[in-house]
Amino acid sequence: MAKKDKSAVKKKESLPVLSKKIGVSVASIFAALFALIIILHQNPLANPTEEIIKKIIACSIIGVALIVYIVLYEKIMILPRELMQNRKLIWKLAKNDFKTRYAGSYMGALWALLQPVVTVALYYFVFDVIFQNRSQLLASGIEAPYVMWLTAGLVPWFYFSEAIIQGTQALLEYNYLVKKVVFKISILPIIKIIGATFIHVFFVSVMLILYFVYGYTPDIYLIQIIYYSLCMFIFVLALSYATCAIVIFFRDLTQIINIFLQIGMWATPILWDISFLSGKNAKFQILFKINPVYYVVNGYRSAMFEKTWFFQDFYSTMFFWIVTGVFFGIGALIFKRLKVHFADVL
Repeated sequence: MAKKDKSAVKKKESLPVLSKKIGVSVASIFAALFALIIILHQNPLANPTEEIIKKIIACSIIGVALIVYIVLYEKIMILPRELMQNRKLIWKLAKNDFKTRYAGSYMGALWALLQPVVTVALYYFVFDVIFQNRSQLLASGIEAPYVMWLTAGLVPWFYFSEAIIQGTQALLEYNYLVKKVVFKISILPIIKIIGATFIHVFFVSVMLILYFVYGYTPDIYLIQIIYYSLCMFIFVLALSYATCAIVIFFRDLTQIINIFLQIGMWATPILWDISFLSGKNAKFQILFKINPVYYVVNGYRSAMFEKTWFFQDFYSTMFFWIVTGVFFGIGALIFKRLKVHFADVL
């Protein structure tokens, strides 16, 4: 019996080591693959000097991210493991959270759609009817009704806004679960974000119906909306693990996020096209493009109107996933570091 117990203990101790070796090996392979793709990628229309600088920066970020991942592997991988192990519970609680959020109201979940619809209608009336922005879109090479172009930007933005607010408030709202020792509180942010995803799916459906009403026909490019929605889901989840942990100790963070969301609608940009920055102001385009949310918003519009694939915008795609991975690692570390103090503060 003693020999069996010792062998069992040794086996359990070897599993984390084996898991780390596999995780580090897979991450190293992907990092090397991404770096190779970046180095071999050629854009004949781009400035050679700018291309070299972009490649050096991208490879440097990948290298630093890999080193941090290896050094802090155990701390970073705690969250993904807990999410995978509790995936059935997450789905069940997410559905229940969505149902109870609008319980007792006559219109139910329709209230979640009313504000975005009114906002789109208001912007359409002001910018399309009064200021006639359609002519500006045509001048910039985008042949689309302004209301459709605007909706394609507002849909992912509303998803981001709702998800980051809900994710940030997750631990505060479920404070009674945070105080339970046996409950995996790391699943709470993703529960709130999945609830926001239910609303997003419905809003995307309304957007596509409006898209078809305007005479557009379904095509293979529209499937990228699923990809870009996944991008937004993972990105906002990465942010939420940091914000939901910090807001417990710094309650003003919610108000700061609301202010940033107001600024972000103009900085993404949502209501205007980035191609308007031309001539001397063209250099400022890079400041807007480094915003990860811009990648998703522009992706929706590209899939619906420009008919291009996400991998055609190579550097933007690589930049988005590198930044998202870095944010997720930072969020996981912050969450783990502050986790032991949550129950005391709440």
